[in-house]
Amino acid sequence: MPLAREAVELLVQAARAWYFEGNQHGLRDREWMALRFLGRANRFSRTPSALAGFIGATRATASQIVKTLESKSFLVRKPSHEDKRSVVLNVTSQGEKCLSQHDPINHVVNAVTALGTDECIKLRDSLREILNHLDAAHQRLEASICRDCMFLAERGPGTGKGRGNAEFMCRLYRAPISLEETELLCTSFERTRDRPKIEQHLDRDRVASQG
Repeated sequence: MPLAREAVELLVQAARAWYFEGNQHGLRDREWMALRFLGRANRFSRTPSALAGFIGATRATASQIVKTLESKSFLVRKPSHEDKRSVVLNVTSQGEKCLSQHDPINHVVNAVTALGTDECIKLRDSLREILNHLDAAHQRLEASICRDCMFLAERGPGTGKGRGNAEFMCRLYRAPISLEETELLCTSFERTRDRPKIEQHLDRDRVASQG
């Protein structure tokens, strides 16, 4: 128990990088959280309602955050291709540059990267198991990587252009998913207890690239 508590206390200390008073580089912590999420979310999750659920805010609060990010030219709204009644929130090149250069968690990311690929994989898997236990205990849904989702299915190579060449299919949205999209966050995911083969391949490629 003391070891587990010490580990959790260290996680809490690390969280100070993304929970803070005031603002950093012109944005408050929840605005950074929103911009960070939208920069990593898939096309199904870049909506005002998905954003509100992810950051734990009301629709009104999320709308105000979106307006702030829009005023700084970090976000733009575009009509959804999947649902004409909805809009998609897209991070602009200026927003991506801001995330790359000024995101408060960047120094934490750099510190984890310095551990090496094997240690990064172990840390990721350990944190995932912790979140799995929390999800089971509190019956809550959070965003997670598309490749972890039970709705992701492999499909044969397509013969058309664009999305028709996608290697995967989302069985929930009945839409093709590219390999690149499997790395993005989705708020509609359902966890699978089986470790997806796609992740094993990606991890092997990461380790091999470090060799």
